[in-house]
Amino acid sequence: MPIHKISPENACLQCPQEMFTFETTDEIHDVAHIVGQDRALEAVEFGIGIEHKGFNLFVIGPQGTGRHTVIRSFIDQKALTLQAPRDWCYVNNFRQSHKPLAFDFPQGESLVFKKEMHDLIDSLRVTLSTVFEGDDFKSRIKAVNEEFKRKVDRLYHQVEEQAKRESIAVVKSEQGIMVAPIDGAGNILDTESFRKLPEAVRQRIDELIEKYQTVLQDGLQQVTQMKREAEGAKNKIKEDLARQVVSSLTSALKSKYQSRAALHQYLQDVENDIIERVDDFLYRAEEGRENFINLMTAHVPSFDRYEVNVLVANESSSAPVVYEDLPTYQNLHGRIENWAKMGMLSTHFTLIKPGSLHMANGGYIIIDARRLLMQPYAYEGLKRTLRARQIRIEPLERLLGFMNTVSLEPEPIPLRAKVVLIGDAYLYYLLKHYDAEFDSLFKVQVDFEHAMDRTPENVRLYSSLVAGMVQSEKLLALDRSGMARLVEHSARVAGDSGKISLYLEQFCDIVKEADYLARKNDKAVISAVEIVAALAAARRRAGRIRDRMFEYIDQGIRHIATDGEEVGQINGLSVISLGSSSFGIPSRITALTRPGKEGELIDIEKKVELGGPIHSKGVLILESFLRARYLRTMPIGLRASLVFEQSYGGVEGDSASCAELCALLSSLAGAPIRQTLAITGSVSQRGEVQAIGGVNEKIEGFYDLCQGRGLTGGQGVIIPEANVRHLMLKEEVVEAVASGTFHLWSVSHVDEAIELLTGISAGERGADGEYPDDSINGRAENALKQFVLNLRAFDKPRKDEEKDDGEALDAAPSS
Repeated sequence: MPIHKISPENACLQCPQEMFTFETTDEIHDVAHIVGQDRALEAVEFGIGIEHKGFNLFVIGPQGTGRHTVIRSFIDQKALTLQAPRDWCYVNNFRQSHKPLAFDFPQGESLVFKKEMHDLIDSLRVTLSTVFEGDDFKSRIKAVNEEFKRKVDRLYHQVEEQAKRESIAVVKSEQGIMVAPIDGAGNILDTESFRKLPEAVRQRIDELIEKYQTVLQDGLQQVTQMKREAEGAKNKIKEDLARQVVSSLTSALKSKYQSRAALHQYLQDVENDIIERVDDFLYRAEEGRENFINLMTAHVPSFDRYEVNVLVANESSSAPVVYEDLPTYQNLHGRIENWAKMGMLSTHFTLIKPGSLHMANGGYIIIDARRLLMQPYAYEGLKRTLRARQIRIEPLERLLGFMNTVSLEPEPIPLRAKVVLIGDAYLYYLLKHYDAEFDSLFKVQVDFEHAMDRTPENVRLYSSLVAGMVQSEKLLALDRSGMARLVEHSARVAGDSGKISLYLEQFCDIVKEADYLARKNDKAVISAVEIVAALAAARRRAGRIRDRMFEYIDQGIRHIATDGEEVGQINGLSVISLGSSSFGIPSRITALTRPGKEGELIDIEKKVELGGPIHSKGVLILESFLRARYLRTMPIGLRASLVFEQSYGGVEGDSASCAELCALLSSLAGAPIRQTLAITGSVSQRGEVQAIGGVNEKIEGFYDLCQGRGLTGGQGVIIPEANVRHLMLKEEVVEAVASGTFHLWSVSHVDEAIELLTGISAGERGADGEYPDDSINGRAENALKQFVLNLRAFDKPRKDEEKDDGEALDAAPSS
């Protein structure tokens, strides 16, 4: 079969510097901020444009693809075309104080209303004090008091005159009004004189005293009634005067908001409450007692009940765009704060604080989906708000049933905001699968691309994007060599030489590191030298574990052969990922074969539970391949085992299945495999070699091992033909390929791979249905035939012995 050798040009598709029309990125003035995201941009434009319920956005994309930048850019532009939303404020509900009222105002007018109410109260405090201290009010109150005094005096004199005519005196004292007998001269009789009176006289005096005590009691009741009437008259005077003053000052506000029935009613309630509490406006603290007595007894009047709690006052002329970094339930929906006084907690409508949904109302709010889901009840609360299209401010403890104390229940505020969640794809699909309400609330999927095609136009756009990033971060400019090297590394990160990665954050970090190195070396621009040095430095920082693993190989602790030949032993390649870094490392795979029943293929990794399901699937595919290719007319008498030598961790993936198959064929055919080669690739049931991931890291891992031991010119790596387009190898590997000290081959079928590994033809079935005896397939099939013959030869004597034993038992007499 033809062997496809990979050329240096295919080992790394370089970016020619000549394709750039600039010398440095400083010459690029038309910078781009978004490239390669046409699908996402269409979805964003649709999502932020449609106003119907439920059309909120969920942005899918990994961290570092610029998803936040794109979303903010688009939404900021859209917000500039929209009018600023209305302001919102809370005021006291004089009818149900635990349910504050919410009012909206045109932009900026909530603060005007707040000042109007504040000025109204200040004016009333001055005006009412002045009016109630005036002569007119005092004279009217004095007249009522004098009239009351006259009525009391008239009643007293009537009783006094009547009692005097019957020799009874009505005497006022500190203990009250008393009744006592008098003599003819009008003097009050003492106890001794009273006892000297005849019995009949004393009895009559007792009756008279009892009579006038009753009269006085009736008189006191009349006085109490008169006092109530006087107090009522004074209160009527005070109320009428207060209403006259308050109405004159509130009439302008009531006239201004006449068209708003709810607000007009609120102002009427304010007016009624002020009239009812007019004494608060007349309060004067007693000298020396205000700081202690009044504070302790809490009788100092407060005018907070008339304040306006401005919840949202939009200062910008466009729609708001809010990014909520910590989306707790309280941060989203607002909270009701408390103050501590005398060891007790209390609250007030002025302590209602807005949440980010209030701030974003009429605009857009951007939330990180993962952070939202990590906060208790935040996601459920957001869904509830979106369903009802109302923002309710409630303590989280009440929602969870942990609190039963009386608290405020602010009136809900209508929600008219577009919610944008940003998260990874797995979160989106998990929510879509497990949350029945998700689809009805987040109907717009914005899916960000990870990479874009590496066309000349896209490379130009990419360089413009990098130029914009350099300018915004105030970094040194890149020259053409630096930009070309960055494009090549971008293709490597994309895992495809025909693509450019859109992980913008990662490339921004690379340019920042290169900028640091360039400035350190007094360079004016960033060239390819600094980009390569920055990449090498990043690999070194993350390379401690990799270096230790290769050190074990160099010390012979871990056995990997890079010269000679071995039967049933092959160098496989794997990738180890640790955080954001990954590296390739060779693994020795061995296969042993012997006669056995039913073609049993033992996966030792699976037996000890170190093999993952995909690796186990790959081994089963090998078993199917052997059954389909060899001895189609008879059972395969094979017992084989496969293992990754010195593997102490889990093995997952099928990228070693081609290597495992080649090791099996080598063992069956007795054909030694060149240990100077390594191979990667998965295999199908038909023997087709299929693409795998991490091809660059795998090749470089084997190269580093060979280079450390000394390149002989015979070493190399075999990869699937489908992976050739993914090659973006580091420069030293490409140079080794060009110089012939290291080789790369691509294969599309396992027969090509085994020929290259053993130097022996794989062989094809002839017209007689047989493989050539000297081919790999012929030798493998012959070995399998011999296994079957060996099994039959082994089984025949045992069956004959069992037969003889059976006949002997039949011939023996029964007991």
